Amino acid sequence: MAENKTKPTEVSPYDYVAKVEKDWQREDALWLIEMMERVVGEPPKMWGPSIIGFGEYHYKYESGREGTMGLAGFSPRKGNTVVYLGGVIPDQAELLKKLGPHKMGKSCLYLKKLDTIDREILEELVVKSMRATQEKYPD
Repeated sequence: MAENKTKPTEVSPYDYVAKVEKDWQREDALWLIEMMERVVGEPPKMWGPSIIGFGEYHYKYESGREGTMGLAGFSPRKGNTVVYLGGVIPDQAELLKKLGPHKMGKSCLYLKKLDTIDREILEELVVKSMRATQEKYPD
């Protein structure tokens, strides 16, 4: 079975954020670091070359594939900041309606500027995602 390529690295998340081109996106990333560190209770670490993650959980799929991943995380990418939401959030659709401008993939929430969204709703989504992931993959 293939090895998971997304693993913790020794790169400083703050050094990574310092290299983000746009001032507003750096500020958004620093706010996300503060919020996620507070709600997860773990410091940030880089997962692979571009994901800033907090905490971790071990997953195992029915297929037998397993690995470890960050419990909460995001990536300041060109054009969007991507917030990773895992697990099943029962009221996710209602929360997303209140969030503000965004795009949603299967588990990727794409945001432009955090100034255009409701940050309290974003925090609620992150907390509920974390709890749903912990329920699905208890230690």
